[in-house]
Amino acid sequence: MRIYQPWAACALLAGLFMTSGHAADPGVTDKEIVVGQFAAQTGPAAELGKRMQLGMLAHFNAVNAAGGVNGRSIRLVSRDDGYEPDKAAAAVKALIEEDKVFALVGSVGTPTTLAAVPAINAAGIPLIGPFTGAQALREPFNRNLFHVRASYFDETESIVQHLSTLGIKRIAVFYQNDSYGKAGLDGVTRALAKRNLKPAATVTVERNTVDVAAALAEILKTSPEAVVQISAYKSCAALIKQARTKGYGGQFFNVSFVGSTALAAELGDTGAGVTISQVVPFPYTPSSAIVREYQQRMTDAGNKDFDFSSMEGFLAAKVFVEGVRRAGKTLTRESLVTGLESMREVNFGGFIVSYGPKDHEASRYTDLTIIGRGGRFVR
Repeated sequence: MRIYQPWAACALLAGLFMTSGHAADPGVTDKEIVVGQFAAQTGPAAELGKRMQLGMLAHFNAVNAAGGVNGRSIRLVSRDDGYEPDKAAAAVKALIEEDKVFALVGSVGTPTTLAAVPAINAAGIPLIGPFTGAQALREPFNRNLFHVRASYFDETESIVQHLSTLGIKRIAVFYQNDSYGKAGLDGVTRALAKRNLKPAATVTVERNTVDVAAALAEILKTSPEAVVQISAYKSCAALIKQARTKGYGGQFFNVSFVGSTALAAELGDTGAGVTISQVVPFPYTPSSAIVREYQQRMTDAGNKDFDFSSMEGFLAAKVFVEGVRRAGKTLTRESLVTGLESMREVNFGGFIVSYGPKDHEASRYTDLTIIGRGGRFVR
């Protein structure tokens, strides 16, 4: 005859609760945290995903070498989405269901991240540091999304403000025909409207293509003094090169998503004078503690080529790690969200991050840089 022991039943229930709790929050063991990234590793936008990944790994490697976070090392699993929404949706689903990741860090792109949002919301999985400034991912507020960078509204306002101080009013917009390009177009139009202006021309290019001849012809008809570009580096470089060949002498401005280093490499000697807005500290000069740390971590990882995209990946990883640290030893997705939301005016050596329960936009930092001779960047 089996004797009923109340304590045994309680222990069994506790065990079942712990098991079900673990199942609800996969990707965490006593020794490891598995995080996922969906980003282009192939195709015309591949350099953006690759550089973002390098920056993230530079920080994760350093954290792991120092013993991890609360005794847990961090393992990154990346899936290639080719900068295509359908592939991104499939990639994030695989990361959640097959790779059993705990959280997502450093996705790349507006249309791809938007395509992943339904799966993110269904799983209740946090995404930290998506490489996009689109307002559609910020409004309405989404508790699962934690933005590290400034928005495209912030960047385009900075660009238009700069052009206004130079007395430039005839401004054309060349934008990618998708949610990313339209987000940038909205930002430029909004900034111009504040100054009682409208775009001189608005022309499009299809994502992952460089078919820009028709767009350039439309731009040249309006003789703009400047062109603001909202696309990836391949198409932006193609437009600039063809415009210069045809004798266009106006200025070109790009938002940060273009991929600064990749754009400079594509342009070669044609790049001198092209301006790019940035949302992270200047990575080439160790003038602040965060840049010095970034450069040291990249060097330790065997990467001596610094750039803005890997700097952004580094910052996204750093914010994630700080959130995990604040979440404590009992790590769940809910405790990670709470940990991140507790970050108020945290100074990462010159880059300020601030979140709250209803505010997941960490920074409004923007800067303008210019491609100089030899593809080097100046401020």
